[in-house]
Amino acid sequence: MPQKQEKLVKLIRRLSYREGEFVLASGQKSSFYIDLKATTLHPDGAALIGELALNEINERSIEVDAVGGMTLGADPIATAVSLAARSKGRFLPAYIVRKEPKSHGTSKYIEGTENLKPGARVIVVEDVVTTGGSSKKAIERLQSDGYKPIVVFAVVDREQGAKAVFEAMGLQFVALTTISEIREAKE
Repeated sequence: MPQKQEKLVKLIRRLSYREGEFVLASGQKSSFYIDLKATTLHPDGAALIGELALNEINERSIEVDAVGGMTLGADPIATAVSLAARSKGRFLPAYIVRKEPKSHGTSKYIEGTENLKPGARVIVVEDVVTTGGSSKKAIERLQSDGYKPIVVFAVVDREQGAKAVFEAMGLQFVALTTISEIREAKE
């Protein structure tokens, strides 16, 4: 495992990984939980995530115009990737997909569209994916507004079927790490 990925895995293990009895957003029960916000909101975590995601984008020659996803989990990740791109001289704005439309003003589902061109090719980011339900909602909202999601990026793949769901939708799936790697990591 590359050094920066290993640092991220160890940071997630220390800050975000918990064992016990949990109910996931998908409704499934689990003996472990990853509250990734502790890592994505940490300066070192955000820097590692932004850099590793940008490296994946570049190494895979993914041509995209923006990065974002369903609020709240995707927000710090999208910002980290956008800032990492900016530090390399690349314009990759972030966007946010709301769970419900704004109840005042513009009543928009998607924020940051002022920085997106019509039909923009976008990355959908997620902190932890299990079944992919949250990203699927974001993808549908983006498509209904004329944007083209082409890849789903997860920081952590729980390895419970999300990859197959996204590939069946015709989207590429990239995870920076997996639950197996996190559970095996030593702090």
